[in-house]
Amino acid sequence: MTLSRNILILLAAAGSAAVLLGAFGFQFLGDLPPCKLCIWQRWPHAAAVVIGAAALATRGPALPLLGALSALTTAAIGFYHTGVERAWWEGPTTCTSSAPVTGISADDLLNQIMSAEIQRCDEVLWDFLGLSMASWNTIASLLFVALWIAAAVKKKA
Repeated sequence: MTLSRNILILLAAAGSAAVLLGAFGFQFLGDLPPCKLCIWQRWPHAAAVVIGAAALATRGPALPLLGALSALTTAAIGFYHTGVERAWWEGPTTCTSSAPVTGISADDLLNQIMSAEIQRCDEVLWDFLGLSMASWNTIASLLFVALWIAAAVKKKA
């Protein structure tokens, strides 16, 4: 049994919607605040949901390929975030380390502390089977890429 173009689009867009709902659930129900990289991973999922709605009303591969690009973007950010969490590389200094404290006044230092991000990007707040949310986002998003590409190569019935 082969899946129709619309079913593939629905699966990919619904997958992104489910990831977004899960992220918001962890944030608001699980009291796990997102870091900057977590927030960055959400935007391409939101775009994929909108692209999915538009792609259902059109023909041709353009929108499904754009959906694949959105899913690939969040997968790349998720992979980057995983690397930051596992100390494979450094993340953004705004969410992984402190700014140097030499040469600034106590008031400026206090202002930096008060305006600092609450959640660090290099700390894992939740994992399942040894993989963080960023890692699971990468895996799921790569599956969504495959669905989007499969939809792009199918002819609309």
